[in-house]
Amino acid sequence: MDEVLHSVENGVSWITLNRPEAMNAVTWDQRERIIALLAEASADPDVRCVVVTATGRGFCAGADLRGAPGGGERVAGDVSRMIRLGAQRFISAVLDCEKPVIAAVNGTAAGIGAHLAFACDLVLAADSARFIEVFVRRGLVPDGGGAYLLPRLIGPQRAKELMFFGDAVPAAEALGMGLVNRVVPADELSKTAREWAERLAQGPTRALTLTKQLVNASLDVDRSVAFAAEATAQEINMTTRDAQEGVASFVERREARYEGK
Repeated sequence: MDEVLHSVENGVSWITLNRPEAMNAVTWDQRERIIALLAEASADPDVRCVVVTATGRGFCAGADLRGAPGGGERVAGDVSRMIRLGAQRFISAVLDCEKPVIAAVNGTAAGIGAHLAFACDLVLAADSARFIEVFVRRGLVPDGGGAYLLPRLIGPQRAKELMFFGDAVPAAEALGMGLVNRVVPADELSKTAREWAERLAQGPTRALTLTKQLVNASLDVDRSVAFAAEATAQEINMTTRDAQEGVASFVERREARYEGK
């Protein structure tokens, strides 16, 4: 059985975790496959949006480290290296993907699974979904960028509340907190994700890429740096075919036809 399903339809790369019997706890092999698929999406001009979702009742129940390379005596620095090259690299692959990434959260998203969703550009959640900062339950520090992502989404106080207590956050509550963009009935999740993804796939892809990069970077820089990056992005984008088409369609009073180039 393929543990990561993949297809490209109408310009959308669909990445589906497929270990429903394990609530899609992500293995080392799955992680590497998803990182590779996100890199492929960045490089493929025919891919203009990505959806990350899962089969069964769980979106991703966290990390399953079985099958990871290792063995031998552990020395100082091993854990730090494992986190950098593992969980952090996994989340960075989503943040750095050059195409919009939508999370379609079908069920429980816990630990690194929650951070996988929060790293996506847009988050759709089934009404049965829930999010759990499970690390504290195991006496662990959050990894996979959780302490970076959550304060930027909901502020430091709410982030600490979730991380200190490890309580499950139902989809409706997550919506109110700003962790997700929209909650839909479970049987409408796939349909809504497809509608959003195909709408993005028909958009000006390079402009969306540059916009994603600007927004992600804006939280880490001061105004002068952000404004300089904005001006540079505009300069780069104006050389694209889609920007020229957008201006021409406005002048000619017609619908724009974007090619993603």
